[in-house]
Amino acid sequence: MSHYLVTGATGDHTAGTPPNRLEINDFVKKEDHFSLYILALQSIYSGKSQSEIDSFFQIGGIHGLPYISWDGSGSEPVDPDAWEGYCTHGSVLFPTFHRPYVLLIEQAIQRAAISIANTYTVNKAQYQNAALNLRQPYWDWARNPIPPPEVISLDTVTITNPNGQRISVPNPLRRYTFHPIDPSFPEPYSSWPTTLRHPLTESPNAKDSVTQLKQVLTSAGPQIRSKTFNLLTRVRTWPAFSNHTPGDGGSASNSLEGIHDGIHVDVGGNGHMSDPSVAAFDPIFFMHHAQVDRLLSLWSALNPGVWVSDGPSGDGTWTIPTDTEVGKNTNLTPFWNTQSTYWISANVTDTTKMNYTYPEFNNLDMGNSAAVQAAIAQKVNQLYGGSSRGLFTNLAVTSQQPSSESVPSAPPAARTTGTHTANTREISTPGDDDEGAAQVSQASEQRNDESQDLREWSARVHIKKYEVGGSFKILFFLGSVPNDSSEWNTSSHFVGAFHGFVNSSAGRCANCRRQQDVVLEGFVHLNDGIARLSNLNSFDPQVVEPYLKDHLHWRVQKTSGDVVDISTLPSLEVTVVSTRLTLPPGGMFPVPDETHHHHRITHGRPGGSRQASA
Repeated sequence: MSHYLVTGATGDHTAGTPPNRLEINDFVKKEDHFSLYILALQSIYSGKSQSEIDSFFQIGGIHGLPYISWDGSGSEPVDPDAWEGYCTHGSVLFPTFHRPYVLLIEQAIQRAAISIANTYTVNKAQYQNAALNLRQPYWDWARNPIPPPEVISLDTVTITNPNGQRISVPNPLRRYTFHPIDPSFPEPYSSWPTTLRHPLTESPNAKDSVTQLKQVLTSAGPQIRSKTFNLLTRVRTWPAFSNHTPGDGGSASNSLEGIHDGIHVDVGGNGHMSDPSVAAFDPIFFMHHAQVDRLLSLWSALNPGVWVSDGPSGDGTWTIPTDTEVGKNTNLTPFWNTQSTYWISANVTDTTKMNYTYPEFNNLDMGNSAAVQAAIAQKVNQLYGGSSRGLFTNLAVTSQQPSSESVPSAPPAARTTGTHTANTREISTPGDDDEGAAQVSQASEQRNDESQDLREWSARVHIKKYEVGGSFKILFFLGSVPNDSSEWNTSSHFVGAFHGFVNSSAGRCANCRRQQDVVLEGFVHLNDGIARLSNLNSFDPQVVEPYLKDHLHWRVQKTSGDVVDISTLPSLEVTVVSTRLTLPPGGMFPVPDETHHHHRITHGRPGGSRQASA
């Protein structure tokens, strides 16, 4: 049997840097790339039968349903009662599995684009060159929480066709139309002819709500940015970085998978993106996962030498049994890289060898890891270190910028904290990045030779993965909670959410029932909310602890919008933690120094801390 090899996009770039994957807001402005991308998507959507191996349906089906073998990778599931998709959720392989997965869709799109470019009669050479450089765009939801209209609202888009005419065509980024709906799909997906985002009903004629989608993403934006910044600047070990199971290593920061889960739930609502079994059929899925892959590249540059470590397989996959150990040499099925071998995590470390890169790495000497680390640290601060995170990241932004001789020091465990200032000023969150930078710069310049002592507050969530019965979110508020649950996401008191990305058909999965004790962990960062709503002008525990005890509230909601009675969730535990951070002289990022659990803030309340002591 001849296998379909996952090679990624083609093109000879041995003499220079391979093409960039571009952020979608920039990508849609490149007329030749965007035109080819739209036409290529249409080709692999409707120009191919859903049974063809490189059709959009078959590639999307690798993730979950229809739970069939792809290209001979396991003729049948290793455990018919387990998760039967190939995706490695909840394991150390989560980030690296999606690297060849995005390569595969990129490869299929580019192959179609090259063929289409050859049919152009106007500016043919331009479009042939554009096809060679075409890569899957990413959606940087930490910077742009609302995708452009070409992704979320336009039913038609304007492109340049092979005759050089500007024409309007159906927009393949808006939705995927099944032809036909696969008989394996459960309700409500078996009744929906297209993918939907935030459908308002589960009826067969349901429509998605762009308004609701924008509202949810807008309110989630500051928290997404905070979580992303903390992931890149606080987390130093692969287990803590890679997946959403407990064991953050004390950083009180979310994992890459945990942040990824939230995007799925916020984009999908009660639609396809919120359910692992059908999420990959939504066209936005691969933009989302190209961003996940980009964050893997950024984090790896900040933590040179740290890569996949051994860990449990979680729920398992079509080919990986549950409760086994996986690691850097585990086969990333079903992605063949030769006729007899699969991609493994150990050989997906360098994106240039897979013929793509990201803009942040342009013009960097990739052989000089210290210089790359310094340059990426500066980029991370510029992109995500603005005032939306308040005092701590503002201080990081305005600290001494790195040069080739000044790079971020070793991971926090190996750092010394230096001398603390005698009277550190605490500054509330400003509303403008430039204004905030000026304020903090003035404060930090007073004692630039000494480190500064800071305090960060977060709500830590532990909950059993399958207890709610599908995907869900736990919403946090500082102040009163609206009686109408439809107003929760837009309430001025809403400060962030924890998300569970869970198969809605878990009831048919015996392994899901066996894995009832699988626990998810995540963090909701509270400093922005405290600064905006409390009028405390301080993050000192003496004033913050009583404030949170009186004003911090949480609610649980399914993606359907149904409210979940917290008393029916015995595993839920919300604990407030504060982390003392130090910004060393010349340091690029705040360094976690000490984490304290404030159990008495939530103890005695439904879903609160099990412990009574501070």
